[in-house]
Amino acid sequence: MNGASAKPVSGWIGEFVVLAALWGASFLFMRLGASEFGPLPTAGLRVALATVFLWPIMLRQGHLGAFRQHWRPIMLAGVINSAIPFALFAWAVMHIATGLTSILNATVPLFGALIAWMWLGDRITRLRWAGLALGFAGVALLAWRAPAGTGFKTDSAAWAIGACLLASCFYGLSASFTRRYLTGVPPLANAAGSQLGAALGLALPTVWLWPAQMPGLRAWAAIAAIAVLCTGIAYILYFRLIQHAGPSRALAVTFITPVFAVLYGVLFLGERVTLWMLGCAVVIVCGTLLSTGLISTIRPAVRPPEQP
Repeated sequence: MNGASAKPVSGWIGEFVVLAALWGASFLFMRLGASEFGPLPTAGLRVALATVFLWPIMLRQGHLGAFRQHWRPIMLAGVINSAIPFALFAWAVMHIATGLTSILNATVPLFGALIAWMWLGDRITRLRWAGLALGFAGVALLAWRAPAGTGFKTDSAAWAIGACLLASCFYGLSASFTRRYLTGVPPLANAAGSQLGAALGLALPTVWLWPAQMPGLRAWAAIAAIAVLCTGIAYILYFRLIQHAGPSRALAVTFITPVFAVLYGVLFLGERVTLWMLGCAVVIVCGTLLSTGLISTIRPAVRPPEQP
């Protein structure tokens, strides 16, 4: 995507905030679902139900031809952007607080900027390098102190933090993959097709690890919500943002997501938020703003800003 095809901030900021609210709720629903289904069945059901939700919409909009033309990269994108990170986060929320998980998810733009630089040749200025360093310093500080204060075992928390960072790396990779191979593909074809690819990738683990005891209504409701709202609708918005704002700015939605996720965790799960977590979150967010160039995009401009 180049500057000519990017929209001004006013053209995508509303979808940006809605997407953050939906993805913030996903951590709550993952915890509620995984507590009864387990992590892998939770991720598998999430993408399977999202596929069922999205495909009729895609067919009605007439995008089947686009999917057929690009089905290989679309379905591979589903494995990279959904199957693997969904499974990792569903496991992580069983071992650390959902608010902490969402803060770690805010590193996605940092990984995204690095991968876009290495793979796509995106230019990184000195200010953006400083932002990357600041953001990863915030992650290091969070990982250093957070596990002992989250109410979970320290060793499990350390592995969960690693899982979150690995999932965030896959998210960052998928943004550049989408830009490299799927630019111009309709968002619905991307969203529906990628969820099908993720569902196929997780089918066997879901069946193999299906819980012996049938989960209750609350767990099923959580899975339905995360599939339809936080995956189906959210991914339509996400691919639209990649097209309209560029991959780095689309990934920057994760710096608002923790605000919603922490709020949901406090209200519905009784989670405790420490000053250390909030301080590290501010550091990560500031690094994200600098590393993605988002600060420059919110200044008044005569024309849409160039893609960095």
